[in-house]
Amino acid sequence: QVQLVESGGGLVQAGGSLRLSCAASGRTFSSNAMGWFRRAPGKEREFVATINWSGSSTSYADSVKGRYTISRDNAKNTVYLQMNSLKPEDTAVYYCAAVGAASWRTYQNADDYNYWGRGTQVTVSS
Repeated sequence: QVQLVESGGGLVQAGGSLRLSCAASGRTFSSNAMGWFRRAPGKEREFVATINWSGSSTSYADSVKGRYTISRDNAKNTVYLQMNSLKPEDTAVYYCAAVGAASWRTYQNADDYNYWGRGTQVTVSS
């Protein structure tokens, strides 16, 4: 059974930092793109960041560009999201996702992802 388990969420003051982790089990995703999405209260799920299989290509939503960094460790089957300079509007449940098919590229569309974690809450206080 494939599982993606997020961790690292919590409560932080504006301007602070958090590092999210997403550990995959049940299969390896070393040849697959992975990504982070978020859903804020009362809003639709939105793309945050994506990384290709090797880590050589990344893409970010404009709202987090320059503040967030996505990375991965294929030996650990884990993807990370370093979040700096957090703002109250970053408050959301953050989801990790993985594309099922091997590919060289990144993906920003949630419909391209086949596996999803249950999410971790990030709350940024003002």
